[in-house]
Amino acid sequence: MSEESDRIFIKHFSATLVALAIFTVLIIALSIAIHRQLEPSENPARDIAREERLAPFGGVFAGETGRAAAQAAAEAAVAAAPAVAFDGSLDGQMIYEQACQVCHLSGAGGAPLMVAAEWEGRVEKGMDQLVANAINGIGAMPPRGGRSDLSDEQIEVSVAYMLEIIE
Repeated sequence: MSEESDRIFIKHFSATLVALAIFTVLIIALSIAIHRQLEPSENPARDIAREERLAPFGGVFAGETGRAAAQAAAEAAVAAAPAVAFDGSLDGQMIYEQACQVCHLSGAGGAPLMVAAEWEGRVEKGMDQLVANAINGIGAMPPRGGRSDLSDEQIEVSVAYMLEIIE
């Protein structure tokens, strides 16, 4: 009886595997047929990247017209330069409250909370290392705390302020 039931099981199991394989092939064939009916569309990001690669690298400026064009290009470059956050303020408390506090009060992304126990082991690394970690990012923290407009000096004063309030 045992051999007979084993044969029946193997027969049913094999039939199930064959049915699943046929179902898989049918699904693949159906997806290919549907995909062939779709019209290919261009990726807008790819078009923009292509245009940027093919854009002229520089310009030739000659005479009075060239001088005016060069001056306009220089003014546009200055206008496009990223501005420094908070008008360059070096008020560590204000920078902390506007940029750092969001994560360091809630512990988002593993940010150490503003209690001394959370900073044990970090403070011992020294101010230079803490500032470097804040500038370059560490763990889930993005570089400059996600504020690319913060200067190195602003980050340094905000780290100094944070160390003051945890001690």
